[in-house]
Amino acid sequence: MRLILFYLLILLCLPFTNTAQSKLGDVASIYVTTSNLDSSLSFYEKLGFTKKAANEYPVPWVQVSDGSLLVTMRKDNTPYIGLTYYMSDPESLVATLEKDSIVFIQKPKAGDFIQRYLFKTPEGFNIVLSNNPGGFVQPAGPTLLTMKPADYTDPEKYPNKLCGAFGEFAYPVSNLAASLRFWKKLGFAVKSEMKSPYPHAILSDGLMIIGLHQATHFNYPAITYFGIKTADRISQLKKNGLQSFTEMGGKTNVILQTWEGQHFFIFSLGM
Repeated sequence: MRLILFYLLILLCLPFTNTAQSKLGDVASIYVTTSNLDSSLSFYEKLGFTKKAANEYPVPWVQVSDGSLLVTMRKDNTPYIGLTYYMSDPESLVATLEKDSIVFIQKPKAGDFIQRYLFKTPEGFNIVLSNNPGGFVQPAGPTLLTMKPADYTDPEKYPNKLCGAFGEFAYPVSNLAASLRFWKKLGFAVKSEMKSPYPHAILSDGLMIIGLHQATHFNYPAITYFGIKTADRISQLKKNGLQSFTEMGGKTNVILQTWEGQHFFIFSLGM
């Protein structure tokens, strides 16, 4: 519980910032695979997301958003979680990043409709650069970094009334200093870095917020939301049919796992 409260104080002290252009693309999306698109879509709708786009080509996929965060799901039996950036010309960006020692382990084949370039962070986190196949748009809603501090305590100002305000895509790292050097190459700026109660940092490139945590209390990426009246929001999520909650330091700081393996942290703001 002490770790969560300390981290919340860090977030509350971050300055208000406007969205900026990312070095990696025009649209940022958390990307997951699922063996059942209908079930995954239903789960995210219960979390306050709405369907934005879908297609069957080149494979079945669906895209959802809550106004601040974009999530893309592709039908595939192989588990996968990562970040995907969409842009008009990924090839030229790839050439630039390769000059900065970024190694791409997968590139598109000749004739591929979707041009996907995959690389990994030092911890093995997946990042893909892709062409924009059909008008994907970055959500314009506020996040915890871009909200006015006065709005933190007004749930009506949260784009996602059920989860709260998107705070970060959290990821555990073994060496924060090395991870920061890597993410800075990708155009991320450090918004906050602390050594206590464990080394961690909040970064953003204007489109996505990343939390790097040199910690041992979780070992998976987690979409993290913050807000007040968390008990009421969790109660509503349970009424919507979501039951797989695990407490992390109290009943109003919980972990929720989607059935395809993505984790959500739903935390309370304030003491």
